Amino acid sequence: MASAAGPAGAATVCFGNMFIELPKARTREMVQKDQQQLDEEINSLRKELRVKVNRLFEAQGKAELKGFNLNPMTPEEMKLINRILEG
Repeated sequence: MASAAGPAGAATVCFGNMFIELPKARTREMVQKDQQQLDEEINSLRKELRVKVNRLFEAQGKAELKGFNLNPMTPEEMKLINRILEG
């Protein structure tokens, strides 16, 4: 989905091979909703990957991978760490 500037208060959005003019607020809402859905799907795939890798290692008779179950820091946590490091 791509957008370009259209008439005041509207955005031209591309859906496949079709361009549609929508209100900017509606377009922003759609993009945010899509991004939230993508983030949820990515997190779900990451969790599934951990389980699959552990099953693979178990099937191969290897020890569980150390540190593989760590979670990335949230943006808020990163801000706090940066504040601490800056002094």
